[in-house]
Amino acid sequence: MSSPQVPRGSHELPEDDEDGVMLDASEAAEEIEGGPDAAMDSGSEGEDGDPGAAQEIQLENDSAAHFDLHTDSVFCIAQHPTHPEIVATGGGDDMGYIFDCTPPQPSVLPPSYQSSPQPAQRESVAPLFGIKGHKDSLNALAFTLPHGEYLISAGLDGRLRAHKDTSSPSTGRLWEFVAGAREVEEINWLRSCPHPSYQNTLALGAGDGSVWIYTVNAEDAASPLAIVQAFYLHTSSCTAGAWSPDGKLLATVSEDASLYVWDVFGEAAAAGVSGEGQAVVGLTSADQRFAVEGGLYSVAVSPSGTFVVAGGAGGMVKVVGLPKISSGAPSPAASGTRSAGASGKATSGRRGRDTASASASASAPGPGSQAGQILASLQAQTDGIETLSFSPSPLNLLATGSVDGSIALFDVAHRFAVRRHIPEAHDGFAVVEVDFVKNPRAGGWLLTSAGMDGVIRRWDTRGGTAAAGHGLVGEWKGHRGGGEGGGVLGFVQGGGGGRVVTAGDE
Repeated sequence: MSSPQVPRGSHELPEDDEDGVMLDASEAAEEIEGGPDAAMDSGSEGEDGDPGAAQEIQLENDSAAHFDLHTDSVFCIAQHPTHPEIVATGGGDDMGYIFDCTPPQPSVLPPSYQSSPQPAQRESVAPLFGIKGHKDSLNALAFTLPHGEYLISAGLDGRLRAHKDTSSPSTGRLWEFVAGAREVEEINWLRSCPHPSYQNTLALGAGDGSVWIYTVNAEDAASPLAIVQAFYLHTSSCTAGAWSPDGKLLATVSEDASLYVWDVFGEAAAAGVSGEGQAVVGLTSADQRFAVEGGLYSVAVSPSGTFVVAGGAGGMVKVVGLPKISSGAPSPAASGTRSAGASGKATSGRRGRDTASASASASAPGPGSQAGQILASLQAQTDGIETLSFSPSPLNLLATGSVDGSIALFDVAHRFAVRRHIPEAHDGFAVVEVDFVKNPRAGGWLLTSAGMDGVIRRWDTRGGTAAAGHGLVGEWKGHRGGGEGGGVLGFVQGGGGGRVVTAGDE
C-alpha cells in the first residue's frame, strides 16, 4: 500500500449541476520527502546543491472536508439511505468508521480580520463510531434498507458483523454491535435488498463462489443475524451481485464466467417460472454464445427489471432477459413488513418457496419469452468492465467503465447502440466506478465517474458522439494518482448528487 495517510474527500458540488458550474476550488500543498534519487527532469536542487534534498510537490485539493483516520487503503464506502450525511468506510487496516461528512462552516470574517491571517490547517472530520472485530481487510459495507437501521460490515476474514443505530429518533449518529457470523473464508461484496416485505435483508458473495442471504433483527435474541438462503452453483469466486429494483430476484456473476439469477423468496416459483433449481436464469461458459474468457466482474439489473447486464474481461458485456414477475392481491406472506430470517425459517429456510404470494403471475421461459435469452453481446472497450450504471427515467442509457480507462454509453432503447465512447475518460487509468446522479432536477443525464488517476469527473450524457469535450461538465481532485500511486476506489453521491464522498487508495 502506498502511504499511511488515506484522505477521503467530501467534494461539494453545485446544487444545480444542469449548468455545469464547478466548485470554488481551494488549493492545498503537500510536502513529500524526496528519496535519494531525484527525478532527472526536476531541474532543481537543494540549497546546498544536494539533489537528494526534499522536493515540494503542489497537489490540487478541491475537497471541502476530509477524513484521515485510516492507516491503509480504503476499500469500501457506504452512505445512509435516509441520512446521506452519514457515511461509513472500511479499509486495509482492518477497521471501519462511521462519520458525518458535512463540511465545516467557513469563517464569516476575511483572513485580515482574524488573529492569525495565515491559512489554518484543516482538521479531519471526527468519527462517530469505530467498526472493530475484523481480522483482515474490511472490504464491504452496506446500510440495510429501507431506513438504514443496521450497518453490515464484511471482510477478507470471512466475518459478517451487524451494527444497529441506537439513536432516538434514528439519526445514524449512535451505533452498537449486534451480532456476527462467519460461514465462509472470504467475503467479496454486500448488497441490501430493496424488497418492501423483507426489510433489513442483504446478500453477500464469497470467495468460494457461494452466495448467502441474511436478515438482521436485533429483537430476536436467539438469531439476530439469520441465514435465509445459500446458493452454491458458482465454481469460482463470486465477484458481484445486484438485486432487481423490486428485490424479488438477485443476479450474481463469477470469475468462472457464469451468471445466475436467484429466486430468493420463492415468488418466481409461485408464479410458475421454472429454472435450474433456485436459479430462474443460469448461463455459463458451456454456452459458447455466453462464454467470456477471463470471467465476469460486474452486474446490474435494468430499472424495468426486464433484463440483466454482466460485464467481464476483454470489454465484453452480455445482456440477458429476465422473467417478468407481477404481484396481484397481497397474500399473508407478502402483505405488510416481515422478517426473512429467524421467525420465517419455517418457510424461507426451505429455499423460500412458500413465502411467495399465491396470486403472483409471470411470463415463464418458453416461446415468445425473453427470460434467459441472450439479448445482446457488446464490446466497445478493450479491457475488463469493472462498473455498470443505468440512467434513471426517462433516459434509457447504460454506462460501462473499463480498466482501459474509457467509458461507453449504450442506448438501451435502440438495440444497445453505442451512443458515446470516451476513450480517455480518466487519462488512460482504470475507471473504477460510474454512477448516474439520481436527481429529478438534473434530469438523470449527469454521470459521475472515478478512476485510478485520483480524479472525480462528471459528464452530461445528452447528445451523441459529437458532444463537446465528450460532455465533460467538471472535475474534482484531491487524491494522489496519475502514476503517483493511489487513486479513487469508490464514491457515494446520495442526497441528489450535490456532494460526492470518495474513498482513496493512498
